[in-house]
Formats: sequence, C-alpha cells, structure tokens
Amino acid sequence: MITLEDFNKIDLRVGTIIDASINKGARKKAYKLKIDFGPLGIKKSSAQITDLYKEKDLIGKQIIAVVNFKPIHISEVTSEVLVLGVVTNNGVVLLNLDSKVEDGLKIS
Repeated sequence: MITLEDFNKIDLRVGTIIDASINKGARKKAYKLKIDFGPLGIKKSSAQITDLYKEKDLIGKQIIAVVNFKPIHISEVTSEVLVLGVVTNNGVVLLNLDSKVEDGLKIS
C-alpha cells in the first residue's frame, strides 16, 4: 500500500489537447499528442487511445495527466506526460471534466 505522502508526489494536471496525429513508429497503435498545460507549457505524449477517438475529435478536449514522470521515448516521440484513462473492453476511455477549467490546474 502507498501512503498519502506517496500519492502527493504524483502531479496530476488538467490540459487541453492542441494537436493529435498517428505515432507511426509505436509498437502498439497510438497517437502523438501535444497538450497545453497553461503555465507548465506545451507537453508531448504518446497515448494508446486510437480505438475510441479520432484525431480531429481530440483537438480541444481537456484531459487529466501525470506531468512529473521522467520522459520516455516511444518511437519518434519523447513522451513527457501520462494521459489518464480507463481501460475497457472497447478501448481506453479518457478521464475528463464536467466543466472547462484553466489548463494547468492541479488535481487534488
């Protein structure tokens, strides 16, 4: 089990997807995303969310992501953040908000 102190080390933030395209070199089908986190800047991610989302539908969508992981290389993308979603039998469903908020706000 983790402690509250452990959980508080995870930096969860709201961001808006501003660009999405196929990550052609990824082993599993994925999108290359550019996400605006307001004061934290624009971050890149590779996300396996192609089953339920089309590139054009992702633009402008607010998501929740972990922003303090060490970046990893996935094909030609340096993935700087981990976009959060729920794994279902039909694909990953992104976590999102009921109302639009400022990009970069911290999730608590």
